[in-house]
Amino acid sequence: MRPAELSLDQWLRHLERAHPVAIELGLDRIRTVADRLGLARPAPTVITVAGTNGKGSCVRTLEAILAASGIRVGAYTSPHLLRYNERVRIGGKSVDDRALCQAFEQIERVRGDVSLTYFEVGTLAAFLIMADSALDVAVLEVGLGGRFDAVNIIDPDIAVITSIALDHTDWLGDTRDQIALEKAGIARPDKPLICADPAPPASLVAYVDELGCKALYLGRDFATDIDEKGGLTVSLCRLADSRGRQELCGLPVPMLPLPSVAAALQALFLLDVPLHSAAVYGAIGTAQLPGRFQRLSRNGREIILDVAHNVAAAEYLCRCLEERGYSRVNAVCAIMADKDIDGFILALDPVVGHWFVGDLADNERALPAVQFADRVKHTGAPGGVSVASGLPDAFERALLATEEGGCLVVCGSFYTVAAILAHLEENPDAGQY
Repeated sequence: MRPAELSLDQWLRHLERAHPVAIELGLDRIRTVADRLGLARPAPTVITVAGTNGKGSCVRTLEAILAASGIRVGAYTSPHLLRYNERVRIGGKSVDDRALCQAFEQIERVRGDVSLTYFEVGTLAAFLIMADSALDVAVLEVGLGGRFDAVNIIDPDIAVITSIALDHTDWLGDTRDQIALEKAGIARPDKPLICADPAPPASLVAYVDELGCKALYLGRDFATDIDEKGGLTVSLCRLADSRGRQELCGLPVPMLPLPSVAAALQALFLLDVPLHSAAVYGAIGTAQLPGRFQRLSRNGREIILDVAHNVAAAEYLCRCLEERGYSRVNAVCAIMADKDIDGFILALDPVVGHWFVGDLADNERALPAVQFADRVKHTGAPGGVSVASGLPDAFERALLATEEGGCLVVCGSFYTVAAILAHLEENPDAGQY
């Protein structure tokens, strides 16, 4: 079948098989193909967002506020939950199959003997679509690390690092100092770098100072606070040659992590986006991201879906649950085998009463459910554990075991949340007992 005749699903299957390895960090190959495509910038203004956790929340906040301000914005994120189209959004809407297929065809025509990974082709496709969409601003989410990630072929006007924690240690290093340097690779001389990690490693601070970045740090240059009435106050700052500070008061407390929201607001303040309008305040209060503390309801039970998949994200999820008064919840989980399994379990131990685990179908990276159950027992976590025949079965069993008015949490990976969202989509009456 000729490339022009391939459906999106066929293209994606082809791309998954086309490169000998799934991940191959480096920019030479993708730069070569970008040059052949004549790709320069996906938009006049580019914001690139890196970080261990909180990247997607920052991107979604940027999208929401830019759109509310009448600015045409495109976003590139990964991974997706249910449909690949989610990765490329123009004006807040996922692009259609045709746009993606046409971009894949363009790349295939010019790449010649250069082999590209699935992610690299997807990144170039996103840039092509954005470049043809007359955008004002493009927001790019780093897939892995930063320095050698495919999106880093574009020089950002503003770089954002949301958080720095241990994850993907085989690729990025096994200390926060090493990981911070990889993420700081998105910074550029004389351009702003916004860091929302409350305790940035010394390696990052030294590197961006030596590079000549205009660095802004959470807690030092910009900050958040909850006022006595329960509203959010965000303090923002200009750069050294600037016109001073701005304080946004009485904001609705967002449903996304405050550091990520604050970083987005700080970036937009540097771009002179007006932030005091009712539309902007509304955007902050209503911005949501599927799979990030996403709340659903079934038969009087609350279901919280969260893609937390490393220790830092699990600790944050635990705090969110505790703040809402939840304890001893039922948790449905499947996780990748290369994660810190014991650390993940112990991070959620204060709020989990029972684990319901099942295998992720057709996912070679996933830890077998019986091994996860063994790790729960090994850690000495007081919560019990049950192994189901598969993840949907684990979910249904957990829902049955959850009392009316109680809470069920789905977590462990993007794949886990995607599997349960797909199960609910295919079985709209699931959990209606």
